[in-house]
Amino acid sequence: MKKIFCFLFLYIIANLAAIAQQDPQFSFNRLTQLTVNPGYAGNDGLITGIILNRYQWDGVKGSPRTLVFSAGAASKLLGSNDGIGLNIVSDELGFQKNISVSFDYAYRTKTKFGDLGIGPSLGFYNISINGDWYIPESDVHGTIDEPGIPQGEASQLAFDLGFGLYLKSNNYFFGASVTHINQASILMGATARTFLARHYYVSGGYNITMSDPLFELHPSVYFKTDMVAYQADFAVDLVYKKRFSAGLNYRINDAVCVLIGLEMNNGLKIGYAYDLMTSALAAYGGGSHEIYLSYSMDLGKNRNKKYKSVRYL
Repeated sequence: MKKIFCFLFLYIIANLAAIAQQDPQFSFNRLTQLTVNPGYAGNDGLITGIILNRYQWDGVKGSPRTLVFSAGAASKLLGSNDGIGLNIVSDELGFQKNISVSFDYAYRTKTKFGDLGIGPSLGFYNISINGDWYIPESDVHGTIDEPGIPQGEASQLAFDLGFGLYLKSNNYFFGASVTHINQASILMGATARTFLARHYYVSGGYNITMSDPLFELHPSVYFKTDMVAYQADFAVDLVYKKRFSAGLNYRINDAVCVLIGLEMNNGLKIGYAYDLMTSALAAYGGGSHEIYLSYSMDLGKNRNKKYKSVRYL
């Protein structure tokens, strides 16, 4: 029976960890804002898509693996200066896999403080669990007869709602948003129930031109909370010729992150981040890896921009 109690204890801990990871974290959080803030859509006047892959806590069994596809564009869907977006996020943590698909709309307007985008996100969030439950070398035979533990694979789809605003000028930006507004309830198995916890986000940053105008400093802050726990990132990037970047990101009580990025003349961007863990998990595995590939295209007045290769038109 001790093994049964240990098993149930581990199951509860795993579910608590899963709830804490409903919204995955990113070191390149300035580039993934569309996944949590629909007001970000269309803020640059371009069509921009990004694919990002994150391997968190490398070396820890069952650690999170996150894949993101996010695309946003300026549009004239409901007005003269709107923004639209699409996000597809796959997040795996142990025996649990979360997949979310959301559509964003931002009404954009000019203010004396900068260009403001504000709007909702509508989508779906699916949680699936597929674990192998067993009691090794126990006097108790047969399967686990516990209605709170799904037997085999279990999956549940829920409607998801978010809202956000994003203000941007030439020198600074500010964002505020909330995800899982409706806090959808999800039933797994006969009695096991969880829900999508509401998360609040605040972000901001400033662009500082150095004495040599070829160099810029981009300090930023990124904060999120579910009103139980919080996470805060403080980052600074050094940018050269608006194309090459190198930076550091300190995530409180979690990691120090090193980030590098390169923007090519054809609108293609690539980047890599490595998180050096500072929490207790550092004793159990390596750091976290994050890599992204993005592409931006202008279909407006700058369409005649010259590129080095027609393959990127």
